Amino acid sequence: MPVFTRLFAASCALFTSLAVAAENYGDNELAQALIDEMVSEEGFDREALQAVFDSAERQESILKAISRPAEKTKPWYEYREIFVTEKRENQGVTFYEEHRETLARAELETGVPAEIIVAIIGVETYYGRITGSYRVIDALSTLAFDYPRRSPFFTKELKNYLMLTRDQGFEPADLKGSYAGAMGYGQFMPSSYRAYAIDFDGDGVTDIWNNPVDAIGSVANYFKAHGWRPGEPVVTAALREGHVPEDWFNSGLKPERTVGEFAEAGLRPVRELPADASATAMKFELADGYEYWMGLHNFYVITRYNHSAMYAMSVYQLSQRLADRVAE
Repeated sequence: MPVFTRLFAASCALFTSLAVAAENYGDNELAQALIDEMVSEEGFDREALQAVFDSAERQESILKAISRPAEKTKPWYEYREIFVTEKRENQGVTFYEEHRETLARAELETGVPAEIIVAIIGVETYYGRITGSYRVIDALSTLAFDYPRRSPFFTKELKNYLMLTRDQGFEPADLKGSYAGAMGYGQFMPSSYRAYAIDFDGDGVTDIWNNPVDAIGSVANYFKAHGWRPGEPVVTAALREGHVPEDWFNSGLKPERTVGEFAEAGLRPVRELPADASATAMKFELADGYEYWMGLHNFYVITRYNHSAMYAMSVYQLSQRLADRVAE
């Protein structure tokens, strides 16, 4: 074999060897530090954790996805069309009917309306159809160890993931989710799973991946824990009749002014509300103008699931379409 050919072959072999070595996190320094911590502080078995990280693979596609510049923010009239559609509504009605008894129990026990629970699951995963195809251990390891900008956050989520799989008897390599490690019907991050997911059917396992009963109960429990107020309105349309300061709109998700303050400035709710009720003002872009809304406490609770007013409005509007359909 010519010298050049031998050198080229050797170089290829070395590159392949390095690539294979880089595919898993078994020898990664940060992974080893995490193993030490979980063994000393949480009582994990070192060999078992080593095996987990020996199998955890770095996923370049995850790093590209999370680092990709955000797409141009869609105006409300385009954003809404993604989630508030006839197809999503029809499939939501089917999901509602299939799980009517579970939804009724969840609403009774938590005060969270069934249609809100269904709408969250519909917006998040199309009622469990699109829950993510990445192994969660790969996603969280990649982001914890190879994405420095948010390494602390994803390291915390990786710790929570290891603890939840141990507590529930799951195999860490088996569970799948989004490229960011969000899981199941409701796309819970591991810390949210440990804080809010519940075993709603009482079988001893909290399964939000394959068990819609547990998923429904867990979403309802999340909202209850974040302060959902049963029977209170969520949002109201408003009429802009005066010179409301422009910086009062979309200034924050948390209600910090009162309905009375807004009314005095010229933003009047179309439904009757107590003047001392807290609200936030929102201005959403239409194809030919704007529409105005006041978000109330329960609207703010929806934004605890995803910190976006347009997200919360999509959930709310889908929920109302579902409620109208199932009441027919």
